[in-house]
Amino acid sequence: MSAAEKVVCVTGAAGYIASWLVKLLLQRGYTVKATVRNPNDPKKTQHLLELEGAKERLHIFKGELQEEGSFDSIVDGCEAVFHTASPVFLSASKPEAEIVDPAVKGTLNVLRSCAKVPSIKRVVLTSSMAAVVCNGKPLTSDVVVDETWFSDPAFCKESKLWYVLSKTLAEKAAWDFARENRMDLVAINPGQVIGPLLQPTVNLSVETILNLVNGARTFPNISYKFVDVRDVAHAHILALENPSASGRYCMDGEPIHCHGVLKILHNFYPTLHIPEKCENDEPFELAPRVSRQQIEGLGVQSDNMKFIPLEVSLRDTVESLKEKGFVCV
Repeated sequence: MSAAEKVVCVTGAAGYIASWLVKLLLQRGYTVKATVRNPNDPKKTQHLLELEGAKERLHIFKGELQEEGSFDSIVDGCEAVFHTASPVFLSASKPEAEIVDPAVKGTLNVLRSCAKVPSIKRVVLTSSMAAVVCNGKPLTSDVVVDETWFSDPAFCKESKLWYVLSKTLAEKAAWDFARENRMDLVAINPGQVIGPLLQPTVNLSVETILNLVNGARTFPNISYKFVDVRDVAHAHILALENPSASGRYCMDGEPIHCHGVLKILHNFYPTLHIPEKCENDEPFELAPRVSRQQIEGLGVQSDNMKFIPLEVSLRDTVESLKEKGFVCV
């Protein structure tokens, strides 16, 4: 079967990672069934409809995460489903109802629909490093995190880490369902994702960069492990196309302190008003490393490309923010 004959579904297609996933799938010749909450909202659909190949091979549907069976007809006839849809909020007035429940119930709703379709060979789940590292263990620079780690729901709940809890419980529910129903499931667990925006709004992870270049007086005493959105989208496709893909794939960059990020940005944009003072006088602490052995084995490093360097990701992020009018340089 040629790529042009392959039909896949992407849930939550208006999102940051999902938009790039749709773009790369169309470039590879796939027909894409994309779900969004409101197909009549141009902020959710216009950037997708403008993608190369969209006119011929992109079909947009309304997808309600918590509406039982709402994905049945959408995934029917698909070879694979990329489930990216999930609430991305750090806080809410009713966090369990607004963040946790939609993530968990929505994931199970999509997987139940997939289980009814014999043509679906694999489901690729967009999880997060949030579902990996939050377990109460010390996260110092000498620690190496890998796919065997899982965040502790009890710790997340006690700490009121609602988004982290939502990603952890949703992924755990997905693995339980896949085992019970003999479903071929692969999970991609990206860390803090940056890079150019396709959607017209600023998402939570890119907002980190926007805040640093948009008049902040101090910078946080924190380390980041950025990963480029284009690499993450590419990894999703490899998780489908690589027959040996299985399990979880942590995807994070090398640790760099915020001060180092600002030095890179200052080199590119010397006229930017970048903060020079840290928010406190405590020593800089690097975050733990995340093993790349598993994700490199997927083929991200060998499929005619390498991981995009951090300097390129940061520059392209700011250029995208400039282009969309969020920052002036």
